[in-house]
Amino acid sequence: MKCIYYSMVSDFFYPNMGGVEEHIFNLAQCLLNRGHKVIVMTHSYGERVGIRYMTNGLKVYYLPIKVFYNQCILPTQICSIPLIRYIFIREEIDIIHGHSAFSALAHEGMLIGRLMRLKTVFTDHSLFGFADTSAILTNKCLELSLSDCHHCICVSHIGKENTVLRAKVQKEKVSVIPNAVDTALFTPDISKRSKDCITIVIVSRLVYRKGMDFLAGVIPEICKRHENVQFLIGGDGPKRWLLEEIRERNQLQHRVTLLGSVEHSKVKNVLNKGHIFLNTSLTEAYCMAIVEAASCGLQVVSTKVGGIPEVLPPDLIYLVEPTVSALIDGVEKAISDYKAGNIICPTEIHKRISKYYNWHNIAKRTEIVYNRVDDEDIRSLGEQLMNYLEAGVLPYLLVVAWCYIVLQFLEYSVPRKVCIHFSVVFFMILKKFFSNIFLHIFTVH
Repeated sequence: MKCIYYSMVSDFFYPNMGGVEEHIFNLAQCLLNRGHKVIVMTHSYGERVGIRYMTNGLKVYYLPIKVFYNQCILPTQICSIPLIRYIFIREEIDIIHGHSAFSALAHEGMLIGRLMRLKTVFTDHSLFGFADTSAILTNKCLELSLSDCHHCICVSHIGKENTVLRAKVQKEKVSVIPNAVDTALFTPDISKRSKDCITIVIVSRLVYRKGMDFLAGVIPEICKRHENVQFLIGGDGPKRWLLEEIRERNQLQHRVTLLGSVEHSKVKNVLNKGHIFLNTSLTEAYCMAIVEAASCGLQVVSTKVGGIPEVLPPDLIYLVEPTVSALIDGVEKAISDYKAGNIICPTEIHKRISKYYNWHNIAKRTEIVYNRVDDEDIRSLGEQLMNYLEAGVLPYLLVVAWCYIVLQFLEYSVPRKVCIHFSVVFFMILKKFFSNIFLHIFTVH
């Protein structure tokens, strides 16, 4: 088996927590076990700057770049070139794998890599709309980035359709490889469940997209109908105040527990205290939370949106429309089935999830994509510019050309055989200077 050197690039990585972070970490671990070399490139997190080593010697570069907005860096395209180029050369990278459409660092890394005649792969983890201004801008940026990408991966079939439409990618260049779950970590333990009442667990970011407004309507109605039902909510976010208000207004402090932010290592303990898992998301490309809950043996009630219907078989999930009344009916049916004993053994559910989703299988399927990309011919600068031209944003060609000129200047002043040069420091100081200026402008206005 050929050993390939990969670089995972994204703004989202540990110590930040989420589905993208977990996906990158677990995929990297499996690729390391299969004999490949993998590094991760992300921006700094607080005092975590420089090179760190994680499990199995996974090397992580925390670049000294400040966060601009929502855990993402300022997309300057140019100022990071010396540092990113140096890392790619030092680590002898063959394929660059960017993650998340919202990650500016991923798109920068892929652009720089393509201009260095490296192969690129991109994984899209989210569904996105088409109507509002934010969606239009994000979709156009994604179209520009993927117009010269060698291959794209989506985590669900509905996610593939969404990416093909909004980024105008050829469907032959898009593969569907789902997420997975560490079933060795998420194991059922029914001894932690309450025997006096039925516990409904919610583990999610408390934001609008996760359907917290629906949850605020479900909680008081279910509590009114069933005196032996309680809610256990893990997670934090801007919608927490709404759930606190509903709890106090209906005097449900003893039946609705808000745990706040929960470390990923402790999510298993929260899930094992429940009988039913409730997901109220408005949109999901692939919901990792319902897989983790099913792996712990819980009955899952979820909205029928995005790629969720593809994740679990019908007998392991109650799928409902994204409305308060439908969610209440779904929870009622789950409670009735539990009381009647019409449920599958938690251990049996865990065994089935272990067969459906495991990271070793996901790594093998991703490796097939890598091998296909590795066999493709290297594109010339003219071919790359033609691909960008098809996106219809002519000024972006100037950005690409300028990046190419900077790379050629670095090839002359800092040859690949040279370890490092003062220009790296110079450009990082320049980036910090302009980042501070932009941050000041946006803060003022």
